[in-house]
Amino acid sequence: MAEREQPRSRTREGVVVSSAMDKTIVVSVSRRVRYPRYRKTITLNKKFLAHDENNSCSVGDRVLICESRPMSKRKRWRLRSILESAQKDIALAEELVALAVSEESSS
Repeated sequence: MAEREQPRSRTREGVVVSSAMDKTIVVSVSRRVRYPRYRKTITLNKKFLAHDENNSCSVGDRVLICESRPMSKRKRWRLRSILESAQKDIALAEELVALAVSEESSS
C-alpha cells in the first residue's frame, strides 16, 4: 500500500496590524481581484489570527503565516517567518526627522 502524502499547508503573506494579545498576532492579508461585471480591479482585505510563540512580531511587520490545527475559536494559523521588520523603517524615519529638524535650525 502506498504511503499517503501530507497535503501542503496553505500559506499567506500579510502585514501585522495588532500584536496586543499574548502569543497571538492579527495579520491583514490583501488580494487583488477583478470585479466580474465592471472589470475593475479591487483590493480585498481579510484578517487572520495567527499564533506567535515567541511574541517576536510587532505592528507593521511583513510576515508569512501557514495553516495549522485549530488553537482556539478563531486562531487556525501560525507564524512561519518574519519577512520584513518594521523596526528598521521606524528607525530610518526618526533619523530623517532629526536631520530635517537640524537643517531647519541651522537655516
